[in-house]
Amino acid sequence: MTVSADQIIVRAAQRPRAGRWWRRPWVVPLAVVTLAFLAYAVPPYLTLDPAQARLAPLPTSPLFYPLLVLHILLGSIVLLTACLQVWPWLRRTHPAVHRWSGRLYVGCLVPAALAVIIIAPMTRFGPNQQVANTTLGVLWLLVTLAGFRAVRERRFGDHRRWMVRSVALSFSIVTNRFWSAVCVIVFAPETVDTTSTPALDQAVGVAAWLSWLVNLVIAEWWLQRRRGRRRVRPRSGSPDAELVA
Repeated sequence: MTVSADQIIVRAAQRPRAGRWWRRPWVVPLAVVTLAFLAYAVPPYLTLDPAQARLAPLPTSPLFYPLLVLHILLGSIVLLTACLQVWPWLRRTHPAVHRWSGRLYVGCLVPAALAVIIIAPMTRFGPNQQVANTTLGVLWLLVTLAGFRAVRERRFGDHRRWMVRSVALSFSIVTNRFWSAVCVIVFAPETVDTTSTPALDQAVGVAAWLSWLVNLVIAEWWLQRRRGRRRVRPRSGSPDAELVA
């Protein structure tokens, strides 16, 4: 029996236990962390004054700051819409909102990722950070396009898996703050400013890799764990059996 995407969403919404918010305890904390991060990171760039940039001193290329601002502003929308995309209740009960927020997510992410790919080689903390951020930008773009293509082809399982990876990569900018602090303590504890030194370059470079690699590993672990659970098919005639028929 063939089941459409909207039928799957409606049937899932009818399952009484699935809608309980406490079964997804990470939704609210994720939104709170996202809003707190954006409130801290975005305001200096709303002035469009390069002197206010948190990355000062900036590279000399005239392209760097405009593309950085573009990335930050579009990336902020990406993070906000990502919180909506991973909210199961919204996906089940308001599929139209899920679809339109997903389109906004992809539409903002593509130019944001292209901006990263262009400016990553210009950053001033050495090749380790430059390669890490360039790799992140390329993967971020390709994984998201793979998820978009999957949903266009109505391969909804593949779509969900690709988008989980995409969201994990999107939040690398948030986890980068944590890993940067850890790596500076480990590799450059004597650093008191942002002046580039070999030790600080090493710390920033390692943090750049960890910020998205760890997220991606966790996402893959979660996907494999869910796949293992779904291998046990539900009993015939149950609501879950209809979803996999």
